[in-house]
Amino acid sequence: MKKSTAVGLVAVLAVSGSAMAENVTVISYGGASKEAQVTAFYKPFEQSTGKKIVAGEWNGEMAKLKAMVDTKSVSWDVLDVEDTDLARGCDDGLFEILDYERLGIKEPLVEGSKSDCGVGIFVWSNVLAYNADKLKVAPTGWKDFWDLKKFPGKRSLRKSARGSLEFALMADGVAPADVYKVLSTPAGVDRAFAKLDEIKSSIQWWEAGAQPPQYLMSGDVVMSSAYNGRIHAAKTSGANLRIVWDGNLYQFDDWAIPKGTPNLEAAYQFISFAMKPEQQKIYTEKMAYGPSNTSAAALLSADLASELPTAPENMKNALQMNVAFWTDHGEALEERFIAWSSRK
Repeated sequence: MKKSTAVGLVAVLAVSGSAMAENVTVISYGGASKEAQVTAFYKPFEQSTGKKIVAGEWNGEMAKLKAMVDTKSVSWDVLDVEDTDLARGCDDGLFEILDYERLGIKEPLVEGSKSDCGVGIFVWSNVLAYNADKLKVAPTGWKDFWDLKKFPGKRSLRKSARGSLEFALMADGVAPADVYKVLSTPAGVDRAFAKLDEIKSSIQWWEAGAQPPQYLMSGDVVMSSAYNGRIHAAKTSGANLRIVWDGNLYQFDDWAIPKGTPNLEAAYQFISFAMKPEQQKIYTEKMAYGPSNTSAAALLSADLASELPTAPENMKNALQMNVAFWTDHGEALEERFIAWSSRK
């Protein structure tokens, strides 16, 4: 009796373990991006492999991830994580070091897509945007953004040191390739804040991604920094908004695997599938972010491909967000920025 009970228990556990192995828990930031991932990645993966995706959401709660890893109770298999959080988490040992041979991505990826703990899902940019119905002369770059005589009126920047300091230096004549070299010195930081001083009284800050297109369409501001996907969505809805790609600041969202997931093989299988150009094409058509797999571009319509951060013409004078720089200096620079922005 005892023997048969034990055998039965082992059988149940084996079936249970097998069932659990068929589930892959993928965590994203939710919203429209998650909806696009369901269509582009989750459902096709389920159909292709027979494994079930358990879809969850987070808002970058690194403390929750750390608690899972520290207590060896990891229940997340794959994370959609911004590059800045990825770098911090990688340094803290919260993610698996990726084996790119195991991922088996055959196509070339956009430069900067690969890191030790993550691979870029898509590229998004903070760009200069304007309303073509409101401006008779089109701006050509951040130098024009700072030109209050040629373009009088309010302009909008995200209320953060990140982005504002880079744009200020480019407006002051620093080439994108040299921005972080300059910003890594005390004199360079002073130079960036001095440049921001020139337009401080004309800045209407934004804090949510939906605000720049609203400000532009209402005429509250003549120009704004903005997320390229938000401007594309507004254009699709009929607004005559335009993007200046010169000097755009681009970043990645990445796939990463939490350290200690019991479903490591399935996690690799999912990421490998989601990085295929055919799947990235579907996501891009819904979100207008640039696919990190360069082969996906050939599958897109010419019109859409030209409006992505990854279009060769748009990448020509672009600047990749230096994650390591902001990991090392972000806290101090944000504190200085908050103090500066609060002074009249």
